[in-house]
Amino acid sequence: MNTKVILAALAGAVTSFLSGWVIYGMLLKNFMDANTLEAGRGCMRPEEEMLMWAIFAACFFWSLLLALIFTRWAGISTFKSGAIAGAWVMLLVALGADFYSYSMMNVYTLNALFVDGAVNAIQGALVGGVIGWVIGFGNKA
Repeated sequence: MNTKVILAALAGAVTSFLSGWVIYGMLLKNFMDANTLEAGRGCMRPEEEMLMWAIFAACFFWSLLLALIFTRWAGISTFKSGAIAGAWVMLLVALGADFYSYSMMNVYTLNALFVDGAVNAIQGALVGGVIGWVIGFGNKA
């Protein structure tokens, strides 16, 4: 793993952390609250007890996954190609995880599952675009 991959993952993590805060913490807060079932509410930390360092760590590891995929297997090094790949990867990862959760737990409604998939595709595009741009930064055209 080289410095560019780590820098791309860090840039992606910051993008993911901030966009997640805006999208889930502000824009979709009421929707997600309304689509969280009682069992789901019981396992959520109150907002003031959420572990921001752990949220950032999760954002970093997801971003590192994309940075590794982009550099080792896909040759992605532009904002556009990173955005397209990031949207697809995160959409499929989110839907896979969400359907597993939905099949075994009473946490969210089916509506929340599909909204979460769409939001992950949007965030994946933003994060993937930033990662692709960082990876390609300084490359000769």
